[in-house]
Amino acid sequence: MNACFKNFTSVNQKMSNSEDSQQYINDMLVKEEDEASGDDSDRQDGHGSMLREQDRFLPICNIIKIMKVPVPQNGKIAKDARECIQECVSEFISFISSEAIERSVAENRKTVNGDDLLVAFNNLGFDNYVEPLSIYLQKYRESNKSDRNLFLDSSYMQTDEGEAGKQ
Repeated sequence: MNACFKNFTSVNQKMSNSEDSQQYINDMLVKEEDEASGDDSDRQDGHGSMLREQDRFLPICNIIKIMKVPVPQNGKIAKDARECIQECVSEFISFISSEAIERSVAENRKTVNGDDLLVAFNNLGFDNYVEPLSIYLQKYRESNKSDRNLFLDSSYMQTDEGEAGKQ
């Protein structure tokens, strides 16, 4: 069992025992067994469809860009370190997302929103992230609201100008 999965299972103890989370755990155990057996073939996602590696992980180029920020210009990042971080980050996002999806399903909603993610972070013991993320979410929503208002104002102005030209 690799270190990423050990951390996942320790945090996973805080998850609820719903059918979705249990299916997710079973999928992860199968994945670990496949990796331990050396089977590098495509994996199934629990619904019978095949998942390619590029579908399971975030793009490595995006991860490398983020990883290079704190590294000195002449510094290098080993390939195995990049791949490990790629797997860990992808797993972390899947872990948080599955908890947020459970909440939206429990509330009979089909859309996961930012509040679902904040509750997921809190439920899974990532309390230190909740406050900064809620501040960011609030600022993001305010920014979108002002962008929307700006768009509506400009389209309203264009409509007024068009009607004025007709008269």
